[in-house]
Amino acid sequence: MPGPGLLVLNGGDEFKPGNEQQDRQLVAHAGAGPAYVVPTAAARQGPDQAIATARRRFGGLGLQVRELPILQRSDAASAEVLALAVEGGLFYLVGGDPGLVASVLRGSAAWAAMVRAWSGGAALAGSSAGAMALCEATLVRATWPDRRRRRPAPALGLVPGTAVLPHYDTFGQRWIESAREAAPELILLGLDERTAAVWDGGWRSVGSGAVTVIVEGESRRFENGRPITGLPHPALPETG
Repeated sequence: MPGPGLLVLNGGDEFKPGNEQQDRQLVAHAGAGPAYVVPTAAARQGPDQAIATARRRFGGLGLQVRELPILQRSDAASAEVLALAVEGGLFYLVGGDPGLVASVLRGSAAWAAMVRAWSGGAALAGSSAGAMALCEATLVRATWPDRRRRRPAPALGLVPGTAVLPHYDTFGQRWIESAREAAPELILLGLDERTAAVWDGGWRSVGSGAVTVIVEGESRRFENGRPITGLPHPALPETG
């Protein structure tokens, strides 16, 4: 029986130059079914543009992608979306709103179908807010208007005990202090833009920047090609 497929947690600025290594790995590891872009995180910020950009990007790499149209909670429960999701060979959760993906997908039939597909060998990726949602907690704004302060909210749970700091080389590292104050037990995973933590039986840093793992205040940096230590293995989450 096939095991879980490729898992890619990208730091942001997806579908643009600099993401070649992780995008080519996704193309190479896509399953036999349709390849889907999931625009949930961009529902309030232009999902059509995100889909069009993804189609151009992956089309240039020889892979045709389609939209899995999940923008709100009712979409994730619809029979039409479920019928599409169960056939998927690749799912890519785009960036956008950090809390929206988890609140829309958590406990839904569509997410359960994605997990089953991934556990059977389909590829699964998330960038920025999409990557955040795939972990145990997603960091949402704690106070307004201070964008630096973040608090953890329950996410989809594929990577246990972990929360992503996306765009780590630009602004994500500003979230460390508030995230540690709110949830000191979490492992913080800093992902530079156009850089990914890639799981294929083990974690590896892939891309133009670096991956940073912060455990109990200790920070370790992993540049392109290096195995990543200190990061839990993905685990099948509760989807009911």
